[in-house]
Amino acid sequence: MAKGGQTPKDPASPRMQEAWKLKESGDVLAARHAAERILADNPTPEDKAQAEELLRRGTTPLALYGFAALAAFILVLLVVLATTRY
Repeated sequence: MAKGGQTPKDPASPRMQEAWKLKESGDVLAARHAAERILADNPTPEDKAQAEELLRRGTTPLALYGFAALAAFILVLLVVLATTRY
């Protein structure tokens, strides 16, 4: 579900408006593809900045993968400790 205030107040072009609408509707993959197509077409500086912002907002932070790996390691460690104790 989209939250208020995610889309810039003045999207640079109709193509960027469509990309932001896709992101707000929950279709992040289609929004990312639309932003990548905009960047590939030699965009204006405003479109370029907004497309890069949309791509930044649509990616998973690398730190999240690190925390997930740490949690998996701790879970495995606890299971190993539990099985060796009993």
